[in-house]
Amino acid sequence: MRFTYAEAMTDPSYYLPLARAAEAAGYTGFSVADSLVYPKESDSTYPYTEDGNREFLEDKSFIETFTLIAAMGAVTSTIRFTPFVLKLPVRPPVLVAKQATSIACLTGGRLGLGVGLSPWPEDFAVMGVPWERRGKRMDEAIDIVRGLATGEYFEYHGEFFDLPAIKMTPAPARPIPILVGGHSEAALRRAVIRGDGWMHAGNDDLDGLLARLDRIRTAEGRSGDPFEIHVISMDAYTPDGVKRLEDKGVTDVIVGFRVPYAKGPDTEPLGQKIEHLERFAETVIAKVGH
Repeated sequence: MRFTYAEAMTDPSYYLPLARAAEAAGYTGFSVADSLVYPKESDSTYPYTEDGNREFLEDKSFIETFTLIAAMGAVTSTIRFTPFVLKLPVRPPVLVAKQATSIACLTGGRLGLGVGLSPWPEDFAVMGVPWERRGKRMDEAIDIVRGLATGEYFEYHGEFFDLPAIKMTPAPARPIPILVGGHSEAALRRAVIRGDGWMHAGNDDLDGLLARLDRIRTAEGRSGDPFEIHVISMDAYTPDGVKRLEDKGVTDVIVGFRVPYAKGPDTEPLGQKIEHLERFAETVIAKVGH
């Protein structure tokens, strides 16, 4: 089992010391949230809170995802960084490929590219991207990022993107794992067919989602392929619970130590955050290994 530390929407000056502390404590990953803008007016609802309220996001600090990963990567040497998740279809995929390959090269391959669909129509609008057919756009974007990350000449002719034969240098020494987030049937299928793993966003029935994922992998003839499964679960907070998750095929657990959906600023001091992550490392990571 691998352990990913989650912290988001906190004081930006905390991230670098938290990355160093998590690495020293034995975590294998650090998740990085992605958010572009907060609209003054919106009818959108947040899919992962009980009432759909999104006001907790207002005035929260979000450093641009690749910028933050580069900064944390520069002060660490082993921990892997995973966007959770990068809103891929609102971005130009060629630019994302350049950003991802640059990060992978600079950090020695310490990037797991978590991608997903933004639930906010406003993200699409302000980026000048149509909301319609966003799933197909997402599929094409994944294919382009994967193709360009090889470092070989790559061309693409799709519904949304048309690229001549181009290549990027430098290319990472190893393929960048693409991890797809989402709980819909389309998201699960996308993770199996186009991704190297799946990222669970919490709340929904994990056992049911894992069963659906397994059925799709079997139907697509992918059940024997390497596949990362990143989950949020209360089972992750005890050694026995971690064993139960391992038995279900989970490869990575994402753990945090505060409720991120509270309105207002995060008032927890940096020292207390480090104490929380170190205590978990002592009581769980050290006992189950990874």
